[in-house]
Amino acid sequence: MEWQVLAARLFPQGHDIIERDNFLRGTATVDGQSIAVIGTTGHTPIGVEIAMAQADAILATMREFPRRPLVILIDTQGQRLRHRDEMLGINRYMAHLGKCIDVARRRGHPVIGLVYDQALSGGFITSGLMANACYALPEAEIRVMGLQAMARITKVPEEKLMELAKSNPVFAPGAENYLHMGGIEAIWRDDLASCLLQALQQTDTSDRRSERGWERGGRKMALPVSQAVLETRDVSSS
Repeated sequence: MEWQVLAARLFPQGHDIIERDNFLRGTATVDGQSIAVIGTTGHTPIGVEIAMAQADAILATMREFPRRPLVILIDTQGQRLRHRDEMLGINRYMAHLGKCIDVARRRGHPVIGLVYDQALSGGFITSGLMANACYALPEAEIRVMGLQAMARITKVPEEKLMELAKSNPVFAPGAENYLHMGGIEAIWRDDLASCLLQALQQTDTSDRRSERGWERGGRKMALPVSQAVLETRDVSSS
């Protein structure tokens, strides 16, 4: 979906979002309230420039409009794989972006992520997965690594990974699989404006992804393992 079409459906009360070099920034009105909007388009990779532009927009929102809701529109092929960006320390730029989102949440800004096209690897980890809650459209492509690349890295035959992907969402891309794993809260259909309003009204400050993954059967070990670690820590400190 083109971002202009998405914005019209998300913000029927109006917006002033502009695109510059695949970076989206602006404000919109939701239920009479102004919200900040940032994002990316064109499957753009996250290089140092876009990482800093997003971080700057978040810092400006915190400085000028305390507690204003923030919506992140996500369409990225992941971090930019260039020697220049690596030499400039792209990992630090992306960590800075993630920290800015974290600080915004801690300061009372409801942060909602929406994957409307692609969401891959580090570009997704430091944006949508840092939000209070992340959502997706049905046609969204979400994955950390393709099965071909996974086969090369793990030395597991691609055919075996394809077979595992049929029953285990950890190996399979797609919005439905990330829903089962708890990585996204829900898939938005039909009235996107109502979905967004409901998400903003239900913003939860606690991280329930492991709990959601356990409930939905997509990640059966994350919750019990984390609970066991916490119980061990409590016992050792008492």
